[in-house]
Amino acid sequence: MSEKIISSKSNLQVLYEDNHIIIVNKRPGDIVQGDKTGDKPLSDIVKEYIATKYNKPGAVYLGVVHRLDRPTSGIVVFARTSKALPRLNKLFANKEAKKTYWAVVKNKPIKDKDTLTHWLKRNNKQNKSYAHKNEVPDSKKAILDYNIIKKLKSFYLLEIDLHTGRHHQIRSQLSSINCSIKGDLKYGADRSNKNGSIHLHSRKLTFIHPVKKEYITITAPPPSDPIWDDCLAND
Repeated sequence: MSEKIISSKSNLQVLYEDNHIIIVNKRPGDIVQGDKTGDKPLSDIVKEYIATKYNKPGAVYLGVVHRLDRPTSGIVVFARTSKALPRLNKLFANKEAKKTYWAVVKNKPIKDKDTLTHWLKRNNKQNKSYAHKNEVPDSKKAILDYNIIKKLKSFYLLEIDLHTGRHHQIRSQLSSINCSIKGDLKYGADRSNKNGSIHLHSRKLTFIHPVKKEYITITAPPPSDPIWDDCLAND
């Protein structure tokens, strides 16, 4: 399986770039945008990359289109122009971007493939979402499709297509069927990963370019560790 990386300067993996957008492969532990931790966000790293590569003086424009949870990895899209940003925002808000994730779980789902539908209620104090089978006050409907695509030595690799984009949706919904993601203590995993990551990866993204109006499909390699490497290995 070929995994092409354009750049890895400053540990930044650039998967695609042109005048209007830049798409990178987020490492687990990186935050997409600055928060109260004060840790350097991925957005600043991308700005530095652009400033250096194109010798841009002064402030670099970069619009944050969407985010990934800090312990997850994978595809993150940024806008490089004020023309592209609102178009990308609308595209993601209207669910016109097809997102595919990989998740490694210890327990095998009852069905090899299924559609999960829940009502998620967010608890801001805990920074956690709870999945309910029926609608409850202040809940939002969440739908995903999953498919077991590989049996590993002690785990299962699931491919997940999202129909909605809710807070911690994949983590919460998989936990509700007793299939917590490896390393995800918050949602029921029996132990954490040493580096604080969870084995959830934004693997593939397909959307129409906001300016060129052409279909773009991006595939991101997962981080290199024994389990992810096993996921990529040929049987």
